[in-house]
Amino acid sequence: MAIKQYAVIGLGRFGTSIARRLHEAGQEVLGIDVSEEQVEDADLYVTHAIVADSTEEKALTSIGIRNFDCVIVAIGNDMQASILTVMLLKDLGVKKIIAKALGKRHGKVLEHIGADWIIYPERDMGERVANQLLSPNMLNYIELSKEYNIEEIMIPSKMAEKNLRELDIRAKYNVSVIAIVSEGDIIISPSPDQIIHKGDLLVVIGNKDDLANFSSIE
Repeated sequence: MAIKQYAVIGLGRFGTSIARRLHEAGQEVLGIDVSEEQVEDADLYVTHAIVADSTEEKALTSIGIRNFDCVIVAIGNDMQASILTVMLLKDLGVKKIIAKALGKRHGKVLEHIGADWIIYPERDMGERVANQLLSPNMLNYIELSKEYNIEEIMIPSKMAEKNLRELDIRAKYNVSVIAIVSEGDIIISPSPDQIIHKGDLLVVIGNKDDLANFSSIE
């Protein structure tokens, strides 16, 4: 994986979790917050951490913010600071801006002023919890579009110790198995003779309704 430079503005729980994951993946991460306490707390999870006001153009310029590959605006509950920060980043020519939205209207403003990707943490987490309640075998998912997902599903017990040819999942359930996670190993594009064992996870792609039916099998 190529090493890129990221800046995370706002080091609350959301911003720190992003910074930590990027840093663990070997990326260069600069953490920025107006709170000295937040910066000190996040210092272990980033490459560098500094106290700065992201609504001040001079502060962003002195950091060299335009040189970063991506800037994540994860400011907590200050909508004005979030909007002003995104506007400044856009004016300064930042290549990619990802911004956390506090709600739909906030998100529309962020999109209008040039944020490349809007994240709605509370909405997305709510949808994730609801989906897992409705489909208890589903452990994780990636939304590809309004109609299609990639999902990680715990196999039903009745499918254990059978191969994919016997199970004929595509024909019976209209979803495709693209990988199997077995004892920590990932088998990409498994062959029809691949046997599924108890405790294995299936990574499947398909229509959301078909996936919901498949993940509800007991």
